[in-house]
Amino acid sequence: MLKHDYMQVSQDQPIYSEAPLQLLLFIDGRPKSRQQVQRIRAYLKELQAEYSFELETIDVGQQPYLAEHFKLIATPALIKIHPEPRQVLAGSNIIAQLKNWWPRWQAAVDTFLKVQEDLQERIDDNARATSPKSTIRSVAVSVELIRLSDEIFRLKQEKDNLQEQLQFKDRVIAMLAHDLRNPLTAAAIAIETLQSNYNLETGQFQRLKPSMTAHLLKQARNQTKIIDRMIADLLQVGRGKDTELPILPQKVQLGKVCLDVLEELCDRYTAKSQEVETDIPNDLPYVYADPERIRQVLVNLLDNAIKYTPEGGKISIAGLHRTTQKVQFSIGDTGPGIPVENRDRIFENHFRLQRDEGTEGYGIGLCLCQRIILAHYGQIWVDSAPNNGAWFHFTLPVYPS
Repeated sequence: MLKHDYMQVSQDQPIYSEAPLQLLLFIDGRPKSRQQVQRIRAYLKELQAEYSFELETIDVGQQPYLAEHFKLIATPALIKIHPEPRQVLAGSNIIAQLKNWWPRWQAAVDTFLKVQEDLQERIDDNARATSPKSTIRSVAVSVELIRLSDEIFRLKQEKDNLQEQLQFKDRVIAMLAHDLRNPLTAAAIAIETLQSNYNLETGQFQRLKPSMTAHLLKQARNQTKIIDRMIADLLQVGRGKDTELPILPQKVQLGKVCLDVLEELCDRYTAKSQEVETDIPNDLPYVYADPERIRQVLVNLLDNAIKYTPEGGKISIAGLHRTTQKVQFSIGDTGPGIPVENRDRIFENHFRLQRDEGTEGYGIGLCLCQRIILAHYGQIWVDSAPNNGAWFHFTLPVYPS
């Protein structure tokens, strides 16, 4: 009889066995399989009283790599790993299968031992006999290789993700340096013009009409807002998807926020002779939302609409009291639209269509929009417009009356 009968195979401390008959019993933690396992163990105990063999019991929950190594599809399972060939007994009738195969296993062991004896007799007296390799040890080594292979694969994935993040960071820094130049230049020109025409003694602007002075002040203010928004968007997306997006919801008049954003962007769509059509009902209910966050969404969507709508094109804005609980807001354009195959991916972090590679921007605006809307328990999606442009829609909760 062997000293150990029911032992767990450990990846850290493999069992060194030289028993001619070696069996592995795979079990799981399911309550319904407990009785079956107990019956199998009891039957094996009876067999071991008459015939020496080694049995190792393995919990697949604790040793998943062993289950993978033997490609098990069901538990409990009893595997004869030595002598070869390997054989697996599984299903609800393992004991019946074992009764059928047990005499054949004994015969296989007897044959194996006879061969070993013949080989031993042929060994020269001066030669050193080496101990046979433990089958269970080789199993433990194979399992460790599988585990290490999985770990290497995981580390490779992490490396690829880190490289992608570094490439994105480099690309964003390059685009940030490029994109900041325009609003910085515009703000600087406005401020320098005001400064060069300001008379310290009189406290007035010389050679500038009041309307031009107001326009330059507005231009400087709008451009600094654009710079602030660009930096804020980058910092927010840089925190990653898993970071909770803080919102401070309150009673918000969505139509008014949208009109304020349109006024801020007026110079841009006017410069391209674009028509802006609004259909925002006067009785559109208030929404329960963070006004600054929703302003970010509207700025991003309208900025994209202006950017991709050609000169003389049309931008449409519509509000809809969709249900008693939801308000839907939509922004459409007459640009190239979004291909059907990209409509889900368009909201991924820094995803950009191939046609947009030469266009200013980071490809993070829509990702940020989605995060903001989801934080409000709303939805955001894109459809095709009848004129082949794009319609972006999002929903927000109605402010409770």
